[in-house]
Amino acid sequence: MTDRPPMVVLEGLTRRFRDLVAVDSLTLTVGRGELFGLVGPDGAGKTTTLRMLAGVLRPSAGDARLDGVSVAREPERVKHSIAYMSQRFGLYADLTVAENLEFYAGLYRVPRPALAARLERLYHFSALGAFQKRLAGQLSGGMKQKLALSCCLVHEPLILLLDEPTFGVDPISRRDLWLIVHERVANGTTVVVSTSYLDEAERFDRLAMLHHGRRLALDTALALQNAMASAVLAVPVDRVREARAVAERVPGVRRAAVFGDRLHLSVDPGSGDGARVAGALRAAGFVVGDVRRIVPTLEDVFIERIAGAA
Repeated sequence: MTDRPPMVVLEGLTRRFRDLVAVDSLTLTVGRGELFGLVGPDGAGKTTTLRMLAGVLRPSAGDARLDGVSVAREPERVKHSIAYMSQRFGLYADLTVAENLEFYAGLYRVPRPALAARLERLYHFSALGAFQKRLAGQLSGGMKQKLALSCCLVHEPLILLLDEPTFGVDPISRRDLWLIVHERVANGTTVVVSTSYLDEAERFDRLAMLHHGRRLALDTALALQNAMASAVLAVPVDRVREARAVAERVPGVRRAAVFGDRLHLSVDPGSGDGARVAGALRAAGFVVGDVRRIVPTLEDVFIERIAGAA
């Protein structure tokens, strides 16, 4: 639960596409000024949820209220207080950076006296000021995303909905995008972000883990990590994918997952420091590095939650 006044409220929100239930009775509340994450792999229902919140897609059942307005009953009215940045936000490639911003300012009916100050602020924290005359189609992928986000912010929305905003973006542009988002949150904007990058989830005040349209978990990243029932061992090992099958057969090991050149093993809390696992792997002919217990990552948490929901 959040102690902030409610700004986005989902009550049994559901969307079906014939026999496919893309979002299944999703219920949660996002507080005013909160940075909230919808986290999960492709097909988890993140984009469908955001499209319903944006009034683009009607719910099959249930409802959501944004600043008190129902998306089921008044989807057009919802759009007055939000900005929605989809995965394919509609920048105009044959317009310059400045022309795109001015176009969206006109679309959102930004008062002319307020426009100059808003554009100056957007240029400042997006670092696009030097590129005002460049065609949007000639920008890098990261700069296009920053321009799209700036176009969403030009009318200073109460609620910002971002669908995979950092997908395919280089690390520097990703950092810049998050700086822009955090600046808006600090100024009171409520932001709901979808991402499949679990390493980004620690940025959120709270997050909902989604899988096949259902909510697996809802809390802060730290609370979810601390609540994990298993201990986690990091095991550097050669032929890591082959080693996984061996490790899973060791008594006390609940699950094994590949993380780069190492295994993350979810183990019974009282199963020791990993000497049994290391011994089993060495006996099977693998080269094993130093096994150590680690703080669970959100990927570890997600894997355990999926297994528990199966």
